Amino acid sequence: MVAFVCKHASIHMKVVIAGAGIGGLTAALCLAKAGHQVQVFERAAEFLDIGAGIQCGANALHVMQYLGVSDQLAALGVNPERVEFRDYQTGDSLHTMILGQPYHDRYGAPYLHLHRADLHRVLLDAFKQINSSVLTLGIKVESYREKANSVEVALSNGERFDADLLIGADGINSTVRAQMLGKSPAKFTGNVAWRGVVPVERLPDDWMDTVVSNFVGPNKHMVMYYLRQKRLANFVGVVENKAWTNRSWSAKAPWEELNNDFKDWHPTVRSIVDAVDRDSCYRWALYDHRPINNWSSERVTLLGDAAHSTLPFMASGAAMAIEDARILQRAIDQAPSVADGLQLYQRNRFERTAKIQTTSARAGGLYHFNSRLMRKAAFTAVRTLGARQEAYLPDYDANTVKLV
Repeated sequence: MVAFVCKHASIHMKVVIAGAGIGGLTAALCLAKAGHQVQVFERAAEFLDIGAGIQCGANALHVMQYLGVSDQLAALGVNPERVEFRDYQTGDSLHTMILGQPYHDRYGAPYLHLHRADLHRVLLDAFKQINSSVLTLGIKVESYREKANSVEVALSNGERFDADLLIGADGINSTVRAQMLGKSPAKFTGNVAWRGVVPVERLPDDWMDTVVSNFVGPNKHMVMYYLRQKRLANFVGVVENKAWTNRSWSAKAPWEELNNDFKDWHPTVRSIVDAVDRDSCYRWALYDHRPINNWSSERVTLLGDAAHSTLPFMASGAAMAIEDARILQRAIDQAPSVADGLQLYQRNRFERTAKIQTTSARAGGLYHFNSRLMRKAAFTAVRTLGARQEAYLPDYDANTVKLV
């Protein structure tokens, strides 16, 4: 194939994206909407309806509004009233963040709970409607070679072709990242995450309000919320466990071990542990990378977890990838060259994504204090920081923020 050589970023380009996850598809949609020809390669042979819940704040929904899919997502999701941090045994409130209509009024978009598969499907359906763009499953971007006016992309099926830009949106174990930065394996954090989804009819009628409940205790915590218009309840339980290092998202583990991890916890937690299918308990080890300040070359860049893997303790990993996608598209469209656009992109994303990485890591420690008094003191400090800290995430609009 022959690339459209881009001498100026305003000329429509041929873009290859490695990875068709949430970040890769969002980038594909943003770039296609701007008139670029996009080809996405995904190593998986098919998309499965697996996964769990995902929290999307106003910062992510602003991009979805730009792409014209926010109403579809709102119809599929749940709009919670608040976030509650509670003691793991007594249920006493430690901190509350107001969401619902006040949040929407302040930030111009809702806070939604979505099933990850629903968000992915909406993005995928939107992408399939674009005639100039293509998605290929079962093929991986193996390597690349940058040339004077293009980047040659090598695929796992032996094909090679030129493009103007390659985007590595291929996750924490990114092949594109490994070639660009050298092999730097993600580091195991010592935490593992349980996840499960339960039909609400299995739970008590008064099980939980329409909220995010985060029960925190010694060396572990559990987050619970509703999905799919409250037909499902989702949980993610994070436990300090250095023995389980399997990072697969789809690895099952014995229910008895989940039960034991949360055996003396609050009845709200116990109800969902007791209700989950015994053979549908998934557990994966949490890995991350330290922040890096350079993830671009002349015609290749990284996006989402490939650039800045984020622990789930602030529920912001997907949102950062979604923001990346819009900022990347805006940057390359306003810069005088591809290389300048990639520098503009990472310059405007590094500080924010690094802060989310480090803050998320610290949040895990705050949740897991052994002492009830220390946990209470920590959340008292969080309340003292007030709305300014809480606004840091949703107050960002990737559609309008000035790029400098």
